[in-house]
Amino acid sequence: MKRIFDPIHHVIELEPGETALLDTAPMQRLRRLRQLGLAHLAFPAAEHSRFGHVLGAMVFGDRVLSTLRRTCPEAFSDEAEYHRQRRLLRASLLLHDVGHGPFSHSCEAVLGVHHEARTAAILAEPDIATALERLEVDAREVLALITGAQEAHPILRELVSGPNLDADRMDYLQRDAYFTGVNAGRYDADQLVASLRIYNHHGRPILGVDGRGRIALESFVMARYFLFASVYFHHTTRAFERSLHEALHLLWPDPRRLDTLSEFLAWDDMRVIDALRTLSGEAALALRNRRRLYSLIAEYDTAHDDATFAHTARRLRERYGDALWEDTQAQLLHRLPLGTSSNAPTIFVQTASGLVDAREASDLIAKLSGRAFWRKLYLRRSAGIDIEEARRLARESRAIETERSENACNNRHDATE
Repeated sequence: MKRIFDPIHHVIELEPGETALLDTAPMQRLRRLRQLGLAHLAFPAAEHSRFGHVLGAMVFGDRVLSTLRRTCPEAFSDEAEYHRQRRLLRASLLLHDVGHGPFSHSCEAVLGVHHEARTAAILAEPDIATALERLEVDAREVLALITGAQEAHPILRELVSGPNLDADRMDYLQRDAYFTGVNAGRYDADQLVASLRIYNHHGRPILGVDGRGRIALESFVMARYFLFASVYFHHTTRAFERSLHEALHLLWPDPRRLDTLSEFLAWDDMRVIDALRTLSGEAALALRNRRRLYSLIAEYDTAHDDATFAHTARRLRERYGDALWEDTQAQLLHRLPLGTSSNAPTIFVQTASGLVDAREASDLIAKLSGRAFWRKLYLRRSAGIDIEEARRLARESRAIETERSENACNNRHDATE
C-alpha cells in the first residue's frame, strides 16, 4: 500500500496496481497541468495540479461507495461485486482528466477538441492498457463512465461524470477553496458523503440525499456558486485567459498539428509558458510578465441586467470599436447547480413526505437553481483609450437604464389603476 500526503484528504492510500497506473507517462503529465489554469495570476497560491485533484476525486468516490455499501448493501450482489465496482470507480476517477490539454479550456477552444474526446486514444496507450489489465478493470467501462455513456452502473456514472453529485466536483470545490483561500467555497463534505443513499426512482436506481443531509447539500450548492463568482470567473483570471487565447493562436497556427496523440501529450502548461519566450507580441509578453492587456470596465451579474449590459456594450462599441471585449459566461452554466429547467437532471432528497426534488426540499436550492450570469465588459489597453472615461460612460449607461426601467414600471402601474 502506497501512502500519499494531501492537504485535503490528509493521507491517500493506493493499491500497487493504482500506483503503476499513476506512474504512466500520461498520468504523470497531469502534474504539469494546473487545476485552475491562470487563476494563480489572481490567487497566488492556486498552483495545484490536476494530478492532485484526480487523487482527491478518487478518495471522494471511494468514500461514497463505502457509505453506500454500509447503508444500501442490497445494491451489491456480493462482496466480489462491490470490490469489482470499487476498482472500476477508483481507476475511472484517476483517469477522468487524463485528456486535458495545457490550460484546459483555452486549449480546447483553440484546438477544437474536447478533452474527453482524447480519452479513448489515451486509454488504448500500451502502458495505460497494461495498468488497467493489472487492476482487472475493463478500459471500455472506464471510458463509458468518463464520457457518461455507461448504462450498466448508473450510480458509478453519477460519481464519475454525473451532473450533480460527482466526486470530481466534491474534490475540486474543497481543493480550489483551499488553494485560493476563498472560504466561501467550502462545504460540509463529511455530512454530505454520510447522507448519500441509493433510491429507487420510477424503477431505476439514483443517487440521492437523506433528509439529514439537506443542510450539507445546501452548503455544497452554495460553494459551487461562490467559487464560480469569486474564482472561476474572476475578472483578472478572465482577462489573462483572453490573452492566453490570443497567444495560443500564435503558438499553434495550425491546430491540426496536435491531432496526433503523441504530439498532443507532449504539450503541458510548462512547455506552453516556455514556448511563449520565443513569441513576439503583446499577448505573449503579457503572460510572461503578468501585464494586463485588458481593463475591466463594468460587471453585470444578474438576469435583470440584460438591457443595461446590451445598452452599455453598444455605447462602448460606438466609442471604442473592436477594443471592446464582451465576456459573458451564462452559456457555460448549464450544470449550475441543478440544471436550467424543471426537466433538467436534479438531486433527490428523502423527506418525511417521500422522495422529492431538492428544489422542493430547500427554498435556498430552489432560489439558486437555474441559469446564472457573469458578464463583464473589458477594453483592450492602448495609448488612445482613457479607462476611467470608459468606466464613467458605463456608469452613465447604468443610470439611464435604471431610470428607464423605473419609468416603465411606473407607467405599467398607472395603467392598471
